[in-house]
Amino acid sequence: QVQLVESGGGLVQAGGSLRLSCADSRSIFSMDNMAWYRQAPGKQRELVASITRGDSTNYADSVKGRFTISRDNAKNTVYLQMSGLKPEDTAVYYCNADRWSTSLNRRYYYWGQGTQVTVSS
Repeated sequence: QVQLVESGGGLVQAGGSLRLSCADSRSIFSMDNMAWYRQAPGKQRELVASITRGDSTNYADSVKGRFTISRDNAKNTVYLQMSGLKPEDTAVYYCNADRWSTSLNRRYYYWGQGTQVTVSS
């Protein structure tokens, strides 16, 4: 059973920094991709950043240059370093992982419970 547990959220002033962590109960190397999504009140969940097993990264335009996603396979943890935070970054941030099952010929998706990030102006 895969469990993703996020931590590191909190309240920060605009311009500040936070680092989110996502710990996987299993080896993150078994995952094809890992990502961070966020959902603000009244808005749809959106992709913030993603990283492949090969360390290729992708970012939403709104966070490019401010956020950095990374992974530590030895610690089974994915990080989201956020700097230059803005009030519009306020949201619940969710960790996501996915893997392809060759035996079942389908892709599996996993989600954490979310961590709140609040940026005050």
